[in-house]
Amino acid sequence: MSSNLAIDRDALIKAAFEAKAFAYSSPFHPKFPVGAALLSENGEIIKGASIDCVSSGAVCAERTAIVKAVSEGIRSFAAIAIVSDVPRPISPCGLCRQVMQEFCAFEMPVLMAPADYEERRSSGDETGGASILSIRELIHICEPEISYRLVGGESH
Repeated sequence: MSSNLAIDRDALIKAAFEAKAFAYSSPFHPKFPVGAALLSENGEIIKGASIDCVSSGAVCAERTAIVKAVSEGIRSFAAIAIVSDVPRPISPCGLCRQVMQEFCAFEMPVLMAPADYEERRSSGDETGGASILSIRELIHICEPEISYRLVGGESH
C-alpha cells in the first residue's frame, strides 16, 4: 500500500511532541519520555506516549499509537513521527519495528526528530535535524551502532 496523502512533516512532528508530554515513567524507571504521532491514510493523527511501568516494563510510544489505532479499526497508515528529549533523533526499537512491519507498508516513512527540532527549523535548518527512513530500511538495520549512526549519532 502506498500513500497518496500529503504528509505535513512539521504537523506530524509537533503532534509527536504533544504526545510526549503524556509519557509516564514509574519512579523506579529512568525518565526517557518518547512521543509518537501516527498518520492514518484518512488524514487522522493518532498520538502515543511511552509508558514505563515497574511491573510490566515499557510500552513504547510507537506501539501505543499503533495499538490505539488498530483497536479503533484504523489499519492503513501513511507515516509516523517519533521524538524524545535527546538532542539527536531516536529510532524505533526492534519490537516496534516488528509491529510496524505487521501493520504498515514497507515504504511508509518514519520521521525521527531531535528534541530541538523546532529551534532548528526556526533558525533555517530545512530538515530540523530530522531523519526519515522507510520501514523497509529500518527493518534491515539491526546493529545498534549502525542504527545510532544512521539517525545522527556518532560512532563509539
